[in-house]
Amino acid sequence: MPRVTGLGHVGIYVRDLPLMVAFYRDVMGMQVTKQNWRAGAVFLSADPEAVDHEIALMRGRPDTPDPHLIQQISMRVASLDHLRAFHRRLVAEGYRIEGVVNHASAIGCYFFDPEGTRTEVFWVTGRPCWVPTANPIDIEQPDEAVLAEVDRLWTQLRHVPLGARMTDEAATLEVAPRA
Repeated sequence: MPRVTGLGHVGIYVRDLPLMVAFYRDVMGMQVTKQNWRAGAVFLSADPEAVDHEIALMRGRPDTPDPHLIQQISMRVASLDHLRAFHRRLVAEGYRIEGVVNHASAIGCYFFDPEGTRTEVFWVTGRPCWVPTANPIDIEQPDEAVLAEVDRLWTQLRHVPLGARMTDEAATLEVAPRA
C-alpha cells in the first residue's frame, strides 16, 4: 500500500509578504527559490540543492478572530503510481479534491482532510523548476503522456534561475501553454 515518505513543505497565509520573506530569508537564513509577487507567492528553502522549498508564503491571511494560518500541508510520495493510488483512494473515500496539478518540479494532488485543512500529496518529477506554477493535469493518462506534459511546462520555465522572477509574472500560478 502506498504511503507518504515525508513532509515536503508547509504553506502559510501571511498578511505582510515582504516582512515574512525578510524574516525567513534574513533571520532564519533560508533562500528564496521561487517567487511570484503579483500572485502573492514566495517559496523558501534551507537547502535548495536538496529540496526546492520547505516554506511557502502565500498572501491572504484573513483578519478574522480565528484566522486560518495554514495554507497547506504537503507530503511526498515515492512514485507517480503512488500518487495515482492516493488520488484514487481519496476519491473513493469521499474526500474533497481541489485538483491535481503539474508544478513541473512535482505533480501534486490537493485535497481537504477531515477537518478541512488543505493538504497535498506530491511526487517529485526530477525536473528542477524555480517558478511557482500549478497547471491542471490528468494523472490517469499513461506515464509517457503525463511526463510529456511535465516536460512541456518545464521547457517553458527552465530558463528562470533559482530565486529569480519571471519578467511577465502572471496574476495566478497557472502558466498558459505556448502556441
